Amino acid sequence: MKTAISVPNDVFELSERLAKKLKVSRSKIFAMGVKKLGEEYDEEEIIASINRVCEKVDTSVDPVLFKMAMLSLPKDEW
Repeated sequence: MKTAISVPNDVFELSERLAKKLKVSRSKIFAMGVKKLGEEYDEEEIIASINRVCEKVDTSVDPVLFKMAMLSLPKDEW
């Protein structure tokens, strides 16, 4: 899809430099940026959802399982 956008001069200049460095079009640079931002936003939403569940559910480690795990670890000298 073709569209027109307005960006600050510094962003345009950065897109020019990146396009030359990566040997892709400016359009590709902006598409890559939007995609990356979308992935980061989605990751934040997933983490927020997990945190909401953790607020409602007991996420503490069972003391017996914790002790068994600690006993299974090798004892290293520091």
